[in-house]
Amino acid sequence: MIDVNKQIRLAVKTGKVELGCKKTLNAASFGRGKLLIVASNCPEPYKSDILYNAESSNIPVHLYQGTSLDLGFTCEKPFTVAALMVREPGDSEILRLGKIKDVSD
Repeated sequence: MIDVNKQIRLAVKTGKVELGCKKTLNAASFGRGKLLIVASNCPEPYKSDILYNAESSNIPVHLYQGTSLDLGFTCEKPFTVAALMVREPGDSEILRLGKIKDVSD
């Protein structure tokens, strides 16, 4: 089992990620990403659109167990992060989360 928070932090530092609902939705709609991470309290209109576009683009999804505040803290940002798209994993093993199917409606 991998440490999710550690891998997210490493991906943010060494890879390329899109932070925020609007940027994540845009990346998902164009299929630009390797893994989508969504916080447990992501606003519903965005969440359903992001998940739909990720599924249409065959982008793996990981539902983060914490809130957007927790995800922002994990990313070491001074703001909330409701969703993020990993475009390049950098030195992290974050893409292993995509193999875990934990998406529940």
